[in-house]
Amino acid sequence: MTRASRTLSHRGCELHYEVSGEGTPVVFIQGMGLHGRGWAPQIDALEARFRCLSFDNRGMARSQPVAETLTIPLMAADVIALMDREGLTKAHLVGHSMGGLIALATALEHRARVLSLSLLNTFARGSDASRPRGPMIWIGARTMIGTRRMKRLAFLEMVMPAHALEGRDRDALAKELEPIFGHDLGERPPIVMSQLSATGAYDATPRLGELATIRTLVVSATHDVVAPPAFGRAMAQAIPNARYVEIADAAHGWPIQKVDECNSMLAEHFAG
Repeated sequence: MTRASRTLSHRGCELHYEVSGEGTPVVFIQGMGLHGRGWAPQIDALEARFRCLSFDNRGMARSQPVAETLTIPLMAADVIALMDREGLTKAHLVGHSMGGLIALATALEHRARVLSLSLLNTFARGSDASRPRGPMIWIGARTMIGTRRMKRLAFLEMVMPAHALEGRDRDALAKELEPIFGHDLGERPPIVMSQLSATGAYDATPRLGELATIRTLVVSATHDVVAPPAFGRAMAQAIPNARYVEIADAAHGWPIQKVDECNSMLAEHFAG
């Protein structure tokens, strides 16, 4: 199916986005250091039934320049600007990691524009994710120190559970995932530190009760060292009527590790 590639000038940034498919709109919001095409495994399956919009967050890949101090509310405003540009009165919002925080901020300020929320491998208080923790300290440090290959292999350990890497050609897997992340897994896009700062400064927890009218799906993965299940459970408990699902044999990269399971769960949630 043909995907239209477009740009929108908003608050000093040329936002790059893509739209495809017909039907009820779905907006996919990406996390730290990933471009919008990282949602390709989901859009490939869902665009036959839904109108899918994905984009590069400001400062990432083709959405340049950052123009303003990066904040979660600013990136949420970008989401609404893109919806307005495409004439999307309402849409399902899907966010992964930092993208989940952006989806929460969007829903809290524009509840009437949101058909449902799908919050994948994420958190409601950004400082929870940015606070140093045992496994994350060890893996995170290795993504920044050493040769590019060493950084690639450490990054794989961050997004995939150990059992999924056993017996795999990890160099080949890193190369296979490169188009989804939009860069060599051994490299860190320059915007990541600003994204980390923006994430750490935002806290949606005091307002989660306001989302009672929005159907919300929260998905965590047992082996996620970036957004551990405790974060997802706490968020789901604070959002009235939210549905919580924990994937037992996955990590932070669940949407790309278990593509079919993710896509089926999203389609079911959109259908209500």
